[in-house]
Amino acid sequence: MTEQTISQDRRRGRRLDVLLGLTLLGLLLAMWLALSVETTTFWTSNNMANLLRQGAMIAILAIGETFVIITGGIDLSVGAVAGFVSMAVALLLANHLAIASTIAGAVAISLAIGVIIGVFHAFGVVQMGLPPFIMTLATMYALRGLGLLITNGATISIDNDAFTGFSRASFLGFPWTDGTWFQVPMLFWMVIVIAVPTYFLLIRSRWGRYLYAIGSNKEAARLSGVNVKAITYLAYIVSSFCAAFCGILLAMRIGIGNPTQAEGWELQAIASSVIGGTSLFGAVGSIHGPLIGSFILTTFNNGANLLNLNPFWQRIITGLLIIVVVYFDTLRTRKR
Repeated sequence: MTEQTISQDRRRGRRLDVLLGLTLLGLLLAMWLALSVETTTFWTSNNMANLLRQGAMIAILAIGETFVIITGGIDLSVGAVAGFVSMAVALLLANHLAIASTIAGAVAISLAIGVIIGVFHAFGVVQMGLPPFIMTLATMYALRGLGLLITNGATISIDNDAFTGFSRASFLGFPWTDGTWFQVPMLFWMVIVIAVPTYFLLIRSRWGRYLYAIGSNKEAARLSGVNVKAITYLAYIVSSFCAAFCGILLAMRIGIGNPTQAEGWELQAIASSVIGGTSLFGAVGSIHGPLIGSFILTTFNNGANLLNLNPFWQRIITGLLIIVVVYFDTLRTRKR
């Protein structure tokens, strides 16, 4: 596998990613149109702003998860990392430990916790040879237990108004179709903050090309000079960093820290990534796909609530959707 071959495969993959992205965007717009017709409350400025807030954190998790899935791995701990970090940032803000009690200090330390967890995952997968499924599943349970041990099962309240107020803030706005003023939530802008650098890292850098090469054929990538171990470390660090970032936003939004928060979000992140075109077999994925996929999933859940659909049916339909998407991904992989 030469550098030229990798580049040719990437260019072909980009064209397919663009086509898939446009298809997903069309599907999302069609869902918005259908729900606007079926309900009177969906296409309102308040509900659309709430939709952006709901989808923002899952989108960030899905972007990080995509890096690991492209390498042929999986990260089942992202929800637990988000919950653990929400607890950590709440504790740091509450304990008044010099610089750690400031917003900047608490956020920096919390993000560092995410990086350390990512390094730990990569060490287990690369150095110890553990399957990613087992390594991250074990961490998921361990982090939940460790968080409950530290807090003794208690919820940590956050009384820093500047910190919690960020999640309720907005930036830029424009007139909405119902005559109200739509304001873009700051939580959605945080998706852009994550999506832009990860796009350049995945699509416009050689490290991104190496991620795809590892997912396609790890041994061939190694023989062509790719530092497989270092790039695998990069994938898991990005995933855990995004999860930690999400945990901070979660603590901001609900004003508490609790290690049991974000339970089940890892499955939503994986589902969003898969719906967005990321292949569970590795070597296929983008940034815009999981981003759009997360808002498709959020739109479905939001619309189902407005239509008073039984929440148990929501889970069943989501599961069936994932099965269908993975089935077609399997067919696509067989043809490659």
